[in-house]
Amino acid sequence: MTALIALAIAATAAYFGHTRMRGFSRRRLRYTRVAERPGVSGFVVGIGTAILAIPLVALMPIIGTGTAMALGLGVGTGVSSGVRDRIE
Repeated sequence: MTALIALAIAATAAYFGHTRMRGFSRRRLRYTRVAERPGVSGFVVGIGTAILAIPLVALMPIIGTGTAMALGLGVGTGVSSGVRDRIE
């Protein structure tokens, strides 16, 4: 049962990370150098988010590093997708 709760938390973190960063990169990052390379910027931001989130989620009892990696994946794809939306 706790594995199912942890999976739901990871999926929710990935979803909200993706949607929030996609909107942010559409609005705020349109005139920056990040918009020139959407794939690289999404990868860098996703890895950075995962690295910053790992120590925080390691302290929580139900969720673990998988949640941090799912959050990083969601944020990275959100940035990449939002920047691509502004380019086209």
